[in-house]
Amino acid sequence: MPVSTLVRFAPSPTGLLHAGNARTAVINYLFVRKTGGKFFLRIDDTDAGRSKPEFEAAIVADLAWLGLLHDVFARQSEREDAYRAAAEKLKASGRLYPAYETPDELERKRKRAAARGKPPVYDRAALELTAAERAKLEAEGRKPHWRFKLTQQPVAWHDLIRGDVVIDTATLSDPVLVREDGRFLYTLPSVVDDIDFKVSHIIRGEDHVTNTAAQIEIFEALGAGRPEFAHHPLLVGAGGESLSKRLGSLSLQYLRDEGVEPPALVAYLAKIGTSDPIEPRPSLDVLATEFEFAKVGRAPAHFDVGELMTLNGKLLHTLTYDIVRERLAGAGADLGEAFWEAVKPNLTRLADAANFRTLIEGPVTPLREDPELLTKAASLLPPEPYTDASWNEWTSAVGAATGRKGRALYHPLRLALTGSETGPELKKLLPLIGRARALARLEGKVA
Repeated sequence: MPVSTLVRFAPSPTGLLHAGNARTAVINYLFVRKTGGKFFLRIDDTDAGRSKPEFEAAIVADLAWLGLLHDVFARQSEREDAYRAAAEKLKASGRLYPAYETPDELERKRKRAAARGKPPVYDRAALELTAAERAKLEAEGRKPHWRFKLTQQPVAWHDLIRGDVVIDTATLSDPVLVREDGRFLYTLPSVVDDIDFKVSHIIRGEDHVTNTAAQIEIFEALGAGRPEFAHHPLLVGAGGESLSKRLGSLSLQYLRDEGVEPPALVAYLAKIGTSDPIEPRPSLDVLATEFEFAKVGRAPAHFDVGELMTLNGKLLHTLTYDIVRERLAGAGADLGEAFWEAVKPNLTRLADAANFRTLIEGPVTPLREDPELLTKAASLLPPEPYTDASWNEWTSAVGAATGRKGRALYHPLRLALTGSETGPELKKLLPLIGRARALARLEGKVA
């Protein structure tokens, strides 16, 4: 392993980050946190038409919300001189060559190849053009796009997740690196940045496996060593559907609005698709300590919102009042530590604590399932102050006086005191409700 590790997360600011993007960021961050390296946030904004500053700002905000703070930052739109210099170097060595086919001509070639049962690989016709033929095409107004000349040899690497990988570049089309209008496509800027910033490990989705072979050849053509690679399986929806950032499907903004806690989401993304159990973890440091590439499975990981919300609830159940006090106040649900301790076992979202405020302050419309029991319970309701023990003492007395026990005892009391079938433990609610409201509700009054 290199003395210093540097990983990069390289989103395009053309939409909101979704859970699939975030999983890649989390894996990169945990690896570099474990190895004591640096996290490089690179904004891949070479597509000027679709890149938006508001999406870049959202990416930075989303990563900060997750706790994934970058050590190094760059925008590709500000590094075009470096890409141009690399392109000129490749042209000079004969590895970047001009091609003049129009999109329609290339599509016809692909269709002819398919009709003959051959793969849609570019036929390198541009390499056969003479200088006179190129001059004639340019005189007609055609501008070339520029393709990288692959070696058409096998390229091998040891992938930290997939194991040994070999791809024969003879099965690939020479990739276009520069468009007709001079704009750079993804591949060349990505490699140049990885070289210039000394990226040690490229950790990304397995949809990039094939183009890794071409990128390795570009690294070598530019005289640079290759980084390590790790390609993880893609994250899919619960039903196996792809996650689209432009449709906002499972975007981090949506998950945040739904009340997902950042540590719950990070833990879920870190553990989903691995051999580890999915449980809340106390910190990023703990997750980093537990991270191993060997634990990442090869099958697509299914992102289940229901499973995430269950984990979200488990996390909330561990939080102390001091941690959540300000947020409870912001949600209009700060009724003190005793209230938080009473309601948190019933929460999946912190904002839901506000829904339980009515149980304390009212108005609650009581449900009278067993009037005889409720009348006796009202007569036996002890004076304040109440403690956690008051509920058991009171219900024991009511049970002894009425002969009721189990559900026949507790269910009518819950319906009367809360107007609901379910909710927080009544032994914790009774001291908060207080004797006056409890008595009124036992008597069937809205209180």
